[in-house]
Amino acid sequence: MRNDFQRVQLGELLTRSDEVVEIAPDKLYRQVTVRLWGKGVVLRDEVFGSDIAAARRCVVRLQQFILSKIDARNGAFGLVPDSLDGAVVSSDFPVFTLNRSRILPVFLDWISKTHDFIDLCKAASEGTTNRIRLREERFLATQISLPPLEEQQRIVARIEELAARIEEARGLRREVVEEADVLMDTATRSLFDELEKFNAKRSLRESAKIFGGGTPSKANVTFWQGTIPWVSPKDMKVRNLYDSEDHISELALQSGATTLIPKNSVLIVVRSGILRRKLPVSINRVPVTINQDMKALIPDNDILCDFLAWWFKGKETDILKNVKGGTTVQSVMWDTVREFNLCVPPLSEQSHIVAYLDSLQSRVDTLKQLQAETTAELDALLPSILDKAFKGELL
Repeated sequence: MRNDFQRVQLGELLTRSDEVVEIAPDKLYRQVTVRLWGKGVVLRDEVFGSDIAAARRCVVRLQQFILSKIDARNGAFGLVPDSLDGAVVSSDFPVFTLNRSRILPVFLDWISKTHDFIDLCKAASEGTTNRIRLREERFLATQISLPPLEEQQRIVARIEELAARIEEARGLRREVVEEADVLMDTATRSLFDELEKFNAKRSLRESAKIFGGGTPSKANVTFWQGTIPWVSPKDMKVRNLYDSEDHISELALQSGATTLIPKNSVLIVVRSGILRRKLPVSINRVPVTINQDMKALIPDNDILCDFLAWWFKGKETDILKNVKGGTTVQSVMWDTVREFNLCVPPLSEQSHIVAYLDSLQSRVDTLKQLQAETTAELDALLPSILDKAFKGELL
């Protein structure tokens, strides 16, 4: 911060709040927690007093400053939002009322997001590993540079103007990625809709061998000490599977709990993990086993594996109309989906289709990568702006 700004102890700006409430067993309470790295004060949960161990809790009020003794050194602090006025916290979260004649709440909110403020909290913390805690008296004795209220208002206004521009740029980049995904989905769906007008069709059931999976006994440790990939929904985040998070042994395979699926089959999630707008489809490029939430499809010789995978992508919307279950556990109604008609052009035409769609997807992936890189640059902008602002260098 500028050297000509007054140096002020935090203790002159923050007063420890002593407002507490007696916990009533039959009353509902909102409990607060604080996210790391300046992400703010949020609702942890809402519970009855009978589920709160302490007889008393501290009460938080709008625009009070709250921090975590354990994680202040990791940026766990912030202002109480309007939505959490009157909520409660444990004694591990000191609550402070601001001296508004000296400091604007929003000024403190922004300055607390700087690296310097986090370093301040680190310096005020002490203890052994896993028991490091902020020492309140040391924290309040720390000095910060404080401009007059009028200058605080000017600094805040400039920060918020630039922060709004950064957020607008982030939004535009999100829109570009979303539009690219929509265009990719539309192109794939339209291509397969057009194919159905001119090619012979047969059901999915008639076009591929379909296998289920299973889970070897978790009680038998030796079943889970092998090298054979065991695929579950959590592995279905990439198009081509060369490995999995979990592995089983030959002994587990011999137990009959699951089946070895040869490479270049199409795997789809059919139960847990299905999202209403997403159907994870991957191709296993090595032999794998699968759990009971999966189906493996081995296409007939006149159908390319990659073509079948793209067909699932083109039919994703129709398939996800045949899903049952809640928001967390859902199932594709497989008896219905396996009767879907599959167009089967000649292998040469399938190759051209796969190459075309692969090329489109590659362009979309490249665009996403570029957007991710520019988003990272935007993320680095705000800390730089804050650093300049509180050094008096932001015009």
